[in-house]
Order: sequence, then structure tokens, then C-alpha cells
Amino acid sequence: MKMVIAIIQPYKLEEVKEELYKQEVNLITVSEVLGHGRQKGITEVYRGTKESGNLLRKIRLEIAVNDNFLEPTIKAITKGAKTGETGDGKIFVLDLKECVRIRTEERGSIAIG
Repeated sequence: MKMVIAIIQPYKLEEVKEELYKQEVNLITVSEVLGHGRQKGITEVYRGTKESGNLLRKIRLEIAVNDNFLEPTIKAITKGAKTGETGDGKIFVLDLKECVRIRTEERGSIAIG
């Protein structure tokens, strides 16, 4: 089991979701976050408004997957989020020690879904 965390541009969220759904990855958590990488100090346009400064709006995706879904998940995020420009984002993959479905108390890979 793995936890995939991706930081992407806000305007790429719908494209990433579409690509994930094509790979039958349906269970995602989405958060709006602030941060910066190499593009710090560069002005960015978000929903028609120029933003500058140290922290830019980003989207954080958290996706728990079984091992056989790891590569399709990474490929889907990359395909949906990639523009080829600085600021496209990052994908982090962490080992997931345990998962528990609260409703049924199932544990492990079956609890992921």
C-alpha cells in the first residue's frame, strides 16, 4: 500500500481527476494549500488575478492506493498536470503502513477500496 501526495496547479485539477478516473482511481482527497518551489517571486495568474509573493495557491492531492495502482496513479497525475513549465508540481510516494475502514473496521489493502 502506498500514499501518493501530489502538489499541482489549481487549474489542472479537473484534467488530473479525469485522468485518474480513466485509471479507475476514484478515492482522492483534495486540499487547497499555499507554497512555492522554484517559481518563488514570480507573478502567477490565478482565476484572472495576478498573484505574487512567496506563497502561491496550489492543490494537494492525497491518494491511498494498493501497489498495483501505484504506476497508473503516477502516470495519470503526470499526464493531467504536466504543462512543461516550472511550477507543474511534484509527486511524493510514501509507504502506507496501515489503512482502516471505519465503517467495517476492515484493515489493509481491502480497506483502501
